[in-house]
Amino acid sequence: MFIQTESTPNPATLKFLPGQTVRDMGTADFPTADAAEKSPLAHRIFGVSGVTGVFFGHDFVTVTKDDGMDWDHLKPSILGAIMEHYQSGAPVMNEDAKPQSGHAEHDGEDAVVVGQIKELLDSRVRPAVAQDGGDITFHGFDRGIVYLHMQGACAGCPSSTLTLKMGIENLLRHYIPEVQEVRPVAV
Repeated sequence: MFIQTESTPNPATLKFLPGQTVRDMGTADFPTADAAEKSPLAHRIFGVSGVTGVFFGHDFVTVTKDDGMDWDHLKPSILGAIMEHYQSGAPVMNEDAKPQSGHAEHDGEDAVVVGQIKELLDSRVRPAVAQDGGDITFHGFDRGIVYLHMQGACAGCPSSTLTLKMGIENLLRHYIPEVQEVRPVAV
């Protein structure tokens, strides 16, 4: 098994490509070791000292490290953990773990606007940020303000504010006049 790695815009995050599907549908975010209990793979990666976050996309695993750690020391252990997991035959996620669609539910008078927001995020934004090892999902819409949740490499990335304001906010405002501002939200 050959696992490729790619850097991301977030220096604390590295993208691992195992050469096979990680998630058939949706994404999975593990911001803490406790959250990783529903995934044997994430649990194994958190076993590496210095790992502070794990995120699964369709064909990649994004790992976030503690600022005090060096990738030169962590990377071989993480590669080993991923390789051991796939060789063990264990599932990536436990059977009781539900796939995440990513977006929060929203109904009411703004349902049409929210549908447009989700469609733009799915067609224009999410594929681009997946290339960088992350995901951005809809969290809420209130009085012209769109709240988005940043995951994987996007969470804590130094360029995330620029991505939100100059990229996503401008895109949404261009296509949806009801959108006035975009803000990040921590879940």
